[in-house]
Amino acid sequence: MSTATGQDGPPWRRIHPRTVLVTALVTAGVAAGAAVPAAIGLAGRFGYAKGIGWVLAGAVLLIGGAAAGDYVRWRRTRYRIGAERVDLHTGLLLLKRRSLARERIRSVDLTAHLLLRILGLVTVRIGTGEHTGGEPPLELDPVTRAEGERLRRELLDRATAGAPGTHRDGTLATLDPRWIRYAPVSFVAPMLGGAAVGGVLQVSDWAGAQGEVIDWAADRFRDTPLLWTLVVLVAAALAAGVAGALGFWVEGWWNYRLEREPGGTLRVRRGLLTSRSLSVEERRLQGVDLVEPLGVRLFGAARLDAITTGLTKDEEERGADHDTLLPAVPRPVADAIAAEVLRAQGSPAAAPLTAHPRAARGRRLRRAAAACLLPALLLAVLGALLTPVLLWVALGWAVVSVSLTVPLALDAYRSLGHTVSGAYLVTRSGTLRRSTAALRRTGVIGWTVRQSYFQRRAGLLSVTATTSAGAGAYTVHDADASEGLVFAAEAVPGLLEPFLERP
Repeated sequence: MSTATGQDGPPWRRIHPRTVLVTALVTAGVAAGAAVPAAIGLAGRFGYAKGIGWVLAGAVLLIGGAAAGDYVRWRRTRYRIGAERVDLHTGLLLLKRRSLARERIRSVDLTAHLLLRILGLVTVRIGTGEHTGGEPPLELDPVTRAEGERLRRELLDRATAGAPGTHRDGTLATLDPRWIRYAPVSFVAPMLGGAAVGGVLQVSDWAGAQGEVIDWAADRFRDTPLLWTLVVLVAAALAAGVAGALGFWVEGWWNYRLEREPGGTLRVRRGLLTSRSLSVEERRLQGVDLVEPLGVRLFGAARLDAITTGLTKDEEERGADHDTLLPAVPRPVADAIAAEVLRAQGSPAAAPLTAHPRAARGRRLRRAAAACLLPALLLAVLGALLTPVLLWVALGWAVVSVSLTVPLALDAYRSLGHTVSGAYLVTRSGTLRRSTAALRRTGVIGWTVRQSYFQRRAGLLSVTATTSAGAGAYTVHDADASEGLVFAAEAVPGLLEPFLERP
């Protein structure tokens, strides 16, 4: 890696020159994928010889242009790590100079897809954890793996006093291959199944053979009853989704390791083809969130997320599991790792919770009834005016929707709960995605109390703890009005007291 010494301060460094090779290879892969359909399309108009010639010429221009552009980027990109600031200069026509104060740096994450790993390179993303302004993390793409590790250690090396407790440093958790059994029961499987069906139809449409594909499938089930046809097609889509979910899990979580490094940093490393490294300073950790999607919860498992300030959350990573410390594992394992991460005697998320009044159950049942019966009523009215067929559709909708939504509403009520457990306040809610958040009481910066007209009539209210960490707000839904206010006042003494009148 080349360096250049400025007039003052530390030397300037460049990203690795192999970035040009990476860009050329990636562009060549894209060109190869587009070459076959492009050659077929051009061959029908100009003949195979000219068609292939045009495709090759276009590929050479595309690869050469991309490599030349990245060469300019490499020549015009430099960075330096000073005692107080990190500077990055880049750009040719539009010069861009960024400077971050080292004290504001909250995360240094290393990512490397398969090609970067083969070449011994990584992408370094330096973030401040700011959620506003739309400013992306400072990115060094790419540098050598050794340089990336050096930057991570240097930028996050902040000496801290020893944390309380006797919990160990070093490795806290490693991959257990048996955890893969929870991948097929996540919501990813049916989503991937639907995507597989849509992909087959889209590709066949591109090839002009969508009608043939549909006719072929119809011929296979010509003598099969409609119900069994639907069952077989849904089962095939689910099988494809399960296979995809297993593949995504292996790619995302293979080589998983959670460890505590000297100086008070939690580090998650994982990935089969694309390696990922996430570092979390313990002094920025404000709690944990045990997430239990419905399918995973039915098998007694939970995922562990960090509630922390400073994790990168830009547009490229939206929806990614950037804050996940532990994949779906048996609930006792998740509680044990949560205690280790928080240096607590036990997991606050496992503490007994205060149940919510029955009025909260009534609210959920009424919402479920409205969601079921209003569409059924509309269909019934249309059936009376237009065709009796819609009356049967309304009846079927009412039976199916009630049988699904009422149990979910009851489960949503049973999931409600809150408590104060030592240094943490705990709140739980949700049914399709049940969340048990344990938030450090000192991390609460404000309370929001909401009470709608219907809540007021039922003697309920919702109390939201606002924080600079994690999702930014954690709500106790539909608690007893007096008990919810007492909970908020006791969880963070003095914060809500000026607004309360005690009898």
